Amino acid sequence: MNAIDLYSGIGGWTLGLKLAGVDVLASYEWWDKAIDTHNQNFGTTHSCTDVRQIDVKSLPKDIDFVVGSPPCTQFSFSNRGGSGNLNEGMKDVWKFLEVVDHIRPKYWIFENVPRLANIVRQELKNGDALDKFAHLIKVVTVVDMSEYGVPQKRRRALVGDFPLELLESYRTVCVERTLGDVLDTCRKKDVHDFLYGFSLPRDQVTELEAEPCLDEEEARMNREAKSYHPVYNLMSFPDKLDRPSRTITATCTRVSRESIVVPDGENDDCVRRLNPRERAMLQGFPINFQFYGGSYSNKLKMIGNAIPPYFTYFLAQALQEVERDDLMLPEVLSGKPLETPEQLPKVTRPDVNGRRFPVKRKFRAALPGLRFGSGVRFELTNSFSPDTQWAVDFYHGPSKAYKKVKLNEELLHSIADTPIYDTINKLFEYETEALAEILTQTSAEELQASWTRRSDGLGPFAVVDLLGNVSEKITKHVRKADSIKIERLVLKAIYGYENPAGNGTRKIALNSHAILAGLLVGAWFNTQNFSRS
Repeated sequence: MNAIDLYSGIGGWTLGLKLAGVDVLASYEWWDKAIDTHNQNFGTTHSCTDVRQIDVKSLPKDIDFVVGSPPCTQFSFSNRGGSGNLNEGMKDVWKFLEVVDHIRPKYWIFENVPRLANIVRQELKNGDALDKFAHLIKVVTVVDMSEYGVPQKRRRALVGDFPLELLESYRTVCVERTLGDVLDTCRKKDVHDFLYGFSLPRDQVTELEAEPCLDEEEARMNREAKSYHPVYNLMSFPDKLDRPSRTITATCTRVSRESIVVPDGENDDCVRRLNPRERAMLQGFPINFQFYGGSYSNKLKMIGNAIPPYFTYFLAQALQEVERDDLMLPEVLSGKPLETPEQLPKVTRPDVNGRRFPVKRKFRAALPGLRFGSGVRFELTNSFSPDTQWAVDFYHGPSKAYKKVKLNEELLHSIADTPIYDTINKLFEYETEALAEILTQTSAEELQASWTRRSDGLGPFAVVDLLGNVSEKITKHVRKADSIKIERLVLKAIYGYENPAGNGTRKIALNSHAILAGLLVGAWFNTQNFSRS
């Protein structure tokens, strides 16, 4: 059986097909680093090719399967929250289908992010751009590759004409692998590749360079983004090891909601990112597959963009109509899945912290004890108009239409003029005076200098914790007051009247004691000289 691989990347499709006995006659890819990696690992001599410019008449004859992974950038929610240029992305889908329509293979598949499945379904339903190729498309589905033994919960759309039910039957013979399985084997003297059933001495396994620990600030920022995000679903920090990992992405900065962060294993106080080899194993690549990215970030990019070859092996078996009972798992095949290239890639080192950040580096963090879920929270933020300013803001309402309440001197006076304030004024004045003694030792500019690593002074996270600590003390004291009166006061301060209707008011009412404390502390902070240059 013969195949061609469009938008082939580093060879995730090619390796899986070859392991299943399919001859890949040609692979087409535009990125030179990916082509180099493909050629070095498979001994091929492919050159960079813009798939959009291919003349379909020049393609090989007698092709049984057409496979590939058109670029996902324009469809991914990681690209500006899903605001990519869909029309631009569909040009690659269109070209892929043009190739299929010309070759008319027995089966074909392309893989992409889950969102594309819905886009294709909608296009077919509306008779839009893909209507010309509607007769070709028999399957539009989304799979979770962890169900096929890939140690990663990677959900991807599959579009094509292929035996889906046969593919799905393979899940019953696959074993679940976890993030912890990968970390454990990569730490050993002999690294065992449990996906492909062979081992190598650790000194013969590349890309295991140690990732430096995240510093305290980086760990805090990762935890905040994952555990307290105001809109998106919460994530574990560090990542749980007893299950398949989250999706491996093409970018992995030291501070990112998407970055997978794990315990170091040797240093109990250390959490770190994954190194390239760990990421590659989670992506289903054998431990002797090499990555010729030229830089650390390029290696992460090519690994994250790939389709796991462990999964494409099962796709290739389904394309050849191998029944489940006749299926051999990759780990029981004899020998290595490919020979280690003679020329190994150069060693690349991970980026480390310690560098200075841009002068206008943005900051945003919720105050501890004052984050209530669904976007209701108090935040410390900075802004530049043009001078540096720091302020506490209060947000409430639905996540897609939240509102910001101005925490200013007017709000502070409106609360101070109520009988309820008389019950807490001594505590409030005592705590804010103590806080002012600390904060008056800095300024807006000095706080920004600390945040951009230009000084070692008081940092914004320290301010966040100080404000949160004072708010917590006031909250405890406020709970002694009449709850109904507190609730009415808070609703009036936020909405302008005591009995508003609409989404979010119940959450504010239920948390009115803490919100009152946040309104007071936030408004006080915003009236102090140190919150402005």
